[in-house]
Amino acid sequence: MGRVEIFPGRRPAVSLVLDSSATLAWIYADETTDAVRRIFEIVAENGAVVPAIWRLDVANSLTVAVGRRRIDVGLRNAALIDLAMLDITTDPRTDAYGWTTTLNLADRFGLTLYDCGLSGVRASAFPTSRITG
Repeated sequence: MGRVEIFPGRRPAVSLVLDSSATLAWIYADETTDAVRRIFEIVAENGAVVPAIWRLDVANSLTVAVGRRRIDVGLRNAALIDLAMLDITTDPRTDAYGWTTTLNLADRFGLTLYDCGLSGVRASAFPTSRITG
């Protein structure tokens, strides 16, 4: 197995794979925990990789929350501005393998395509932040 060399004063290219559940838990005050705060401290310092659907998933969830009057448009827009300032890298493989490799893995292991897509993004190199309920 290869080795990652860390140079003094240089941060890793990516610190973790971030999904929308952890992102939304950071935005909604009633869902924010110490673990969620720590995730976002890491993301703010080191960046993160997200699956290709992340931006749509987060924006859609926030728009649904506006429609349900959980949050207002101002909070949604402010949250998206804050998220846009983070060093987020979108993984291009999420989309490229969605109907092939990822689908086959989902069938093989009885997982959702979303979970397999996150697994593909992290490709065993990064920790994943995902909150499941």
